[in-house]
Amino acid sequence: MKKLYRNLVNIPGAPSFERHVKGYMRQEMQKHTNTIIEDKLGSIFGVLNENSDGPRVMMAGHMDEVGGMVTGITKEGLVKMISLGGMKGDVYLSQHMIIYTDELDEIPGITASKPPHLTKGKKEDTVKFDELLLDVGADSKEHAEELGVKIGQQVISKNDFVVTKDGKKFIAKAWDDRIGCGMALELLEAMKNEQLDCSLYAGATVQEEVGLRGAATAAGLVKPDIFLAVDASPCADSFGGDEISGKLNEGFLMRFYDPNAIMHRGMKDYIEKLADKHNIKYQYYQSKGGTDAARIQLAESGVLVATIGMPARYIHSTTSMIHENDYKAVKAMLFTLVKSFNKDTYEQIKSNV
Repeated sequence: MKKLYRNLVNIPGAPSFERHVKGYMRQEMQKHTNTIIEDKLGSIFGVLNENSDGPRVMMAGHMDEVGGMVTGITKEGLVKMISLGGMKGDVYLSQHMIIYTDELDEIPGITASKPPHLTKGKKEDTVKFDELLLDVGADSKEHAEELGVKIGQQVISKNDFVVTKDGKKFIAKAWDDRIGCGMALELLEAMKNEQLDCSLYAGATVQEEVGLRGAATAAGLVKPDIFLAVDASPCADSFGGDEISGKLNEGFLMRFYDPNAIMHRGMKDYIEKLADKHNIKYQYYQSKGGTDAARIQLAESGVLVATIGMPARYIHSTTSMIHENDYKAVKAMLFTLVKSFNKDTYEQIKSNV
């Protein structure tokens, strides 16, 4: 994988705190296009072949990762938080987390967890994330404030990028969805010298984890005919999953159903045939969550959408794992799709409902 993925996952960026991720995206986009657009919430896109008379194709990851926000400080100096995105409190017990200032100064801490010595003989209740307290080593509320803690700051898990011993898998926080952000940058790089028969808007949205908010405003900006979401999706293969719950090293995820987006029949048929033709490995995937595709499909008179899913273990936790071969499959499918889009293929897909 390119170094840009390591750079992306290590940048902190909870929902509404994507500023520094966006700065990196803009820096990299400028290497491949002179046209960069941004909506008023902060979603950003590089544009290629803008004046094409073919379909307008939009591809996006999302810049935000699940995290917390500081909501208060106890008199003892412990920090109160709320979740930004779906997070299980039990997963975050006794975890190293960092409060970030606007300038990305770090205030390290650990979520308070009772050791077994203090709970012997007692039944422990399930903990909600919003009930967790972060211990930053402050002796009082005033001490915490002196350390730089303020209400409204983002709180992110501390986990560095790691390659597994076999060299095939990558562990990091924020694969959901810096993998999509990186794919957008790679797509711009790969397509800048291609003779495309479509216009291409590749980039990333904000605030996906808190209700697909950036997708709505980004769709208003781009006004796409076709939208491709590239997003990490949770695999159940390490928990005895079934044939539609996702596995590492089985190819990209063909997300045929989630609660807010049933895959357009024409898109499903088209992607299946294209993947089979080019020997790109894929697996069918039924999701209980959603992606930006759910919001963008409803823009204006409707948009043809698909999610090219990246299989990932343990997302919405402190860290996650992806496989190199799945990364290659996602990339191959994305590039092949974009190069194939033209007036005729768009009309073919659209009419197959």
